[in-house]
Amino acid sequence: MKFRWVSRLVVATLLVSSVSFAQRGRWRGGDRLPPDRSEYPTWEVAPAFPNDVFTFVRVQYDSVRGYGRGRGGSSWDNDYPHSEWNFSIRLHQLTSMKVDPNGKVLRLTAPELLDYPFIYMNGVGSMELHEAEVVALRRYLANGGFLMLDDFWGDREWQVVTEQLARAVPNWKPQELPLRHEIFHTVYDLKKKPQVLGIRHWRVGQTFEDHGPGSDTGPNFQGIFDDKGRLAVLLCHNNDLGDGWEREGENIDFFNEYAVKYSYPMGINIITYVMTH
Repeated sequence: MKFRWVSRLVVATLLVSSVSFAQRGRWRGGDRLPPDRSEYPTWEVAPAFPNDVFTFVRVQYDSVRGYGRGRGGSSWDNDYPHSEWNFSIRLHQLTSMKVDPNGKVLRLTAPELLDYPFIYMNGVGSMELHEAEVVALRRYLANGGFLMLDDFWGDREWQVVTEQLARAVPNWKPQELPLRHEIFHTVYDLKKKPQVLGIRHWRVGQTFEDHGPGSDTGPNFQGIFDDKGRLAVLLCHNNDLGDGWEREGENIDFFNEYAVKYSYPMGINIITYVMTH
């Protein structure tokens, strides 16, 4: 079975630099308070075209015992849901794409996964896939789906991620994406590979997140290609693009340096690439 979506050509209509700084999301003592969707703009999806929209799908997964940091001992919900709410708003504002304002959370084994061409996994340095999820991911990628993995750093987390992916697609090997690759230039012409760190690390003067050896080697964008040469998986290693989306309203300097310059341009490039290839 192939995917069941209808997509339109995406055309950027504004510059990211024109995005206004939006103070959304409430914080206390450095911790996010419970999500309040009313703080975020919303819009109606045309009822006549329910499948003609881009939906940001986050994958819920389990973590290796002892390494989870999110609810239920897992990292799947790192930056959730503010990250995708903000990103969906900006994608709606900055492009001609029709966008679902709310997004979805699905397990890899959800039957409706094949309705969506793009899925996202965050904080994956401790992920552990069950066998049924391995089979489901293999099916999803073989049928033309695209997986983006974000917010993992250093050698140990790289090993965890690549070992889990190899269970699903053992014959597809990660390859470093050169700066000349189209994904860095599809809409926004990036002059260097972007690197975004979490705002808490930035606040104390760090330039990367130290998760052990290999964390300080710069941004590492690698792709996994299917048997036809299609880019099926994007590994955003030594990066936390999602924090640039999530934290856009917390600090104007962080917003200008990371959200405007890197997180949104790269995110929009990725989605445009996925929806037009």
